[in-house]
Amino acid sequence: MKKFFFTILAFLYFSSAIAAGHLSDKDKKATLKCTGLYYANSMIPQGTLELDKIVYSIAAKKFLTSYLIKEGLKEDFINTELNKSIEELYGKPYDGKKTGECDRYIYKLIPESKVEIDKLVKSGIY
Repeated sequence: MKKFFFTILAFLYFSSAIAAGHLSDKDKKATLKCTGLYYANSMIPQGTLELDKIVYSIAAKKFLTSYLIKEGLKEDFINTELNKSIEELYGKPYDGKKTGECDRYIYKLIPESKVEIDKLVKSGIY
């Protein structure tokens, strides 16, 4: 009986830990970096960067911010990290290579992320 109780208790403990979020610390850090890159891209003036890339960046930043909050990160922490990215990247030109790397990383990491970001782009709500 004690073994059974211990097994149930252990199962509940570990399943709740998994339910709290599946992102590793490495994935969280990389996702925050990409979110910061998209945020910085969204602030590039329209005359310097095509509007579709700016809109995509705004939608991706919104999607990833919401995703990170659902994964258990605090909004204040996310905002602090995004501000660090802005301080580092603001005023720099659009980096298509880094943005493409982030796109591939996010699409692979988060199922249906491409579809969800595209929905935001098309909806005009970002």
